[in-house]
Amino acid sequence: MEQDKALVVFQDKKIRRVWHNNEWHFSVIDIIGVLSESDNARNYWKVLKHRLKEEGSEVVTKCNQLKLPASDGKYYETDCASTETLFRLIQSIPSPKAEPFKQWGLLK
Repeated sequence: MEQDKALVVFQDKKIRRVWHNNEWHFSVIDIIGVLSESDNARNYWKVLKHRLKEEGSEVVTKCNQLKLPASDGKYYETDCASTETLFRLIQSIPSPKAEPFKQWGLLK
């Protein structure tokens, strides 16, 4: 994987990704941060993950813990999702940015 492709930008927001099992996996928290515009994307994901599990959604089980760089330069396990899983996840987040995000070229 080329390191220069591990960070992408959507509407001025940085989104971390990692090459895993022959496809890109994106940081769920970064995606939620873009779509929800929440001050605490980590907590938003925690609540959403709980709700999705209660509904019996398979989206949460399809997220993988993969190591991504944090702001301190260290690598930490982070919930990541493939493009297919992200499309399902995006449908769970009410956001006017959802449609432009789905059409974003880097997810194709």
